[in-house]
Formats: sequence, structure tokens, C-alpha cells
Amino acid sequence: MLEKDLEELVRKIQSIHSEFNNIEVKAAHDGCPKKLYDTISAFSNLAGGGIIVFGLHEKSDFSIIGVYDAADLQKKVTEQCKQMQPVVRALFTCIELEGRIVVAAEIPEIDIADKPCFYRGRGRLTGSYIRVGDADEPMTEYEIYSYDAFRKKYQDDIRSVDQATFSLLDENRLAEYIMILKKNKSKLVPMSAEQIYELMRITKNRTPTLAGLLLFGIYPQGIFPQLCITAIAVPGTEIGEVGAHDERFIDNKRIDGTLPEMLEEAVRFVQHNMSIKTIIDSHTGKRCDKEEYPLLAVREIILNALIHRDYSIHTEGMPIQLILYKDRMEVRNPGGLYGRIRVSDLGKVQPDTRNPSLAVMMEDLGLTENRYSGIPTIYKVIQEAGLPVPDFSDRRGAFSVTLYNEMRTIETEQDNRRAALLDFCQEPRNRNEIKTFLGLKTTYHVMHQYVIPLIDEKKLKMTIPDKPKSKYQKFVSTH
Repeated sequence: MLEKDLEELVRKIQSIHSEFNNIEVKAAHDGCPKKLYDTISAFSNLAGGGIIVFGLHEKSDFSIIGVYDAADLQKKVTEQCKQMQPVVRALFTCIELEGRIVVAAEIPEIDIADKPCFYRGRGRLTGSYIRVGDADEPMTEYEIYSYDAFRKKYQDDIRSVDQATFSLLDENRLAEYIMILKKNKSKLVPMSAEQIYELMRITKNRTPTLAGLLLFGIYPQGIFPQLCITAIAVPGTEIGEVGAHDERFIDNKRIDGTLPEMLEEAVRFVQHNMSIKTIIDSHTGKRCDKEEYPLLAVREIILNALIHRDYSIHTEGMPIQLILYKDRMEVRNPGGLYGRIRVSDLGKVQPDTRNPSLAVMMEDLGLTENRYSGIPTIYKVIQEAGLPVPDFSDRRGAFSVTLYNEMRTIETEQDNRRAALLDFCQEPRNRNEIKTFLGLKTTYHVMHQYVIPLIDEKKLKMTIPDKPKSKYQKFVSTH
């Protein structure tokens, strides 16, 4: 970090009066803080790492109070970094501001193969931290396990299900799968069905694997009740809002069965609960239906959740959640992004696969291409439908995808118009000028949809407040 960068960072902290996800402030006026290991651990485990800024007083509006001794502070922070596993190498920058010394310690992100970074004095399970907002939180046992799963290449999708027997698998589905395999994979033709079951990881020593049970089981939820999809449609934009008749749910369903059965049933649930517009082509006069959400995108999102969710013992009590709100659809699955990939990489780079055997079986069954085309397909059909860009989120061991409908598009357009109107009204404008600027036909709509709400929010004001209906009335931005 250059000295000018540190100065800009200090001014930004003071301007916003807050720490950040990757910025921690410590006073260090009377000595080096003795317990930095939680922040060092959290930043080492954070994407991109973080910076500890010493010499600001958080309780005094982040005023500059300086550090007690820059050289000794760096020495003692380095000593604490050496107590981490793996050892952390901090990079220091010192500057003088307002006659006092401010020190920054840049904590680099460690490689995922070495995560989690933890304080040796407390051990791996209690000394590993993660950054949540501007706070350092102890990692859960599952979060620590997730790093182990990637590093040691655990394959939870093919773990043996000791509670199950071969009799719990559907013989007809297995026979169909064997036919598909022998048709497309010539080397399997001379093999017996039992050999193929073992080779393709449907069974281990004649005991069904989890993937085998989920794809070919008679009823997988008999053993794993929560490996299902809970689907709800709610009347508002948040859970808890009620409809006109005090109903909390428009629809509520637990979707179970094999993965292919859950996929199709979940798509039907969305199709049943989403709105469909009938549009008349102005040129041909033909009628066509426009779905609230493109079903191809819906199918890809649910399919990805089923294939890529975490199937470890830590999450087998957590279902996939499908929620239809008034303005959006959300699909949440246990297990964050796997391996090195980040949200910004989705659809651009080839990711590591959490459940490789399950993915191959789904490909053999013709349910997925397994060519990493799902995310690009979602973006493409959403763009063609004229809907807002989907939101992908990876937070603390859970991954979610949100599709927005036209209501969000309309709200976005209105927000853009409101912002443009406030800029237009930097100079006082009358009703007709505003109407013309917004491209709207009626003054009533302009006033009630835009002007009056902005006045209520104190973002616009009248030039003649005592005579609101005056024909000479104009409106001007307050900022």
C-alpha cells in the first residue's frame, strides 16, 4: 500500500464513520492490542484479505490519535501473526497525519488449500474466524469442514448409506440406466449389472451410495427426510407479510422423491404459481404467452441446486428452499460455492465440482449437459425476457439465486426516473416542464407518482409552499 492510499483510506473511514468488511480500526495509542488473532484469522480467510488500521479512535468519530510506537507496534503485530497456522506475513505502511503516526497492516488472503487460518493457542476448531460485516465471528464446525472437504477431496455424494439395502433401489430405473450406459459406453457392454453398479458408484459393496439412493431410490426421504425441497409462494415481498385474507402462504409444498422427480415437481410448482401474460403481436395479430420467469432459467437454477448442494452429514438436515415472492423468486441451497470459484467467476471459468459422480449420473440420464453451460444459459434467457440481471449470493455456507420479475423492472425504471427528475429540478421546474421531461401524458400521474412522493420525502420542495395549486408553482430539489 502506498502512503497516499493509506491517507485516502483514513479519510474514507472518517467520512463514512464506519469500519468495513475488509477494514478493522484499532486505537493502539497506549500499546499494541493483545488479541488480534481473531481479526488476523478472519482477514486471512476472507476473499482478498483485509487491512488493520492502527491509530484511529473509533468512539471519537475515528479521529486520529496516533500509535504509541510505530516500530514496536509492527514488531508485536508480527509476533502475533507468527502464532497463526499457517504463519501470516503482514505488510506494513506508516504515514504521518495531523502530526501523529498511523500504521496499516495488510493481512493477505491465504490459499484455499491452507484455510482456515487459525490461532494455534486456541486450536483449529475454536481459533478459526470469519468476517461477517465489520465483525469477526468464530467459524462454525461446518465452515471448517467445508475447507477440509475441498482440500481432501471428500466425495459425500458417494458415501455409503449404511441404513439402506439394495432392495430400496428401484429395479426398473436401474435397468433403464444400465441400458443407457451400455448404449453410450461400449466398454461397459460385457460387464454385469452388479459390476456397473460398483463402477458407477451406485453401490459400494452392494450397499447403496447416497447418489444411488437419490437417483434410483424408491423413496430417498424415508432415510433422509430433509434432502428435499420446501417450496412456498407468499403474497408479499417478505416472509411474514399476509394477503387480503390474512393468508401467509399462497401455496406451500414439500417436494420429495428422487432428484429427477424433485426437479420436475419444483418446476411445476413455479409454473403453477407464477403469472402468465397473454400478449398480442401488433404486426401479426397472433397471441402468445409470456411467463413471469423463463422456465428454462427456473429449471437450470433448481437443477444446479440439486446437483451442487452439499450432501455431507453436516447438511443432511437442511432442505433446498424455493420461495416465490411478489417481486422475485429465490432458490437457496446448503453449501456455498465449492473450491476456488467466486461469484464473479460464475459462468466464466470452469469450477471445481463438489459432487462429481452425481453430476456424471445426471448427465448419463440426460438431465444435464455437465458442460458448465447452466449459468450462461440463465443469463441469456433472462436477458431475452427483458428481466433484471439475476442475483447470485454466497454467504456462510449457503448459496442462493434470485430472479426478479417485471415488478422489479418497473421499480428500477421508476427509481431511475426519480433520480433523473431530482437532477432536472436542480433549477425550479413547473408541472408541464416535468411532464415533458418524464415523457408522461397526464399531470395527475406525474404529480401522484413522482412529485408528491418526493416532496413527502423532502427531496423536492415547492417554490410557493403557501399556494400548492398555484399555476405559477414550481418544484426544486432540496440537495
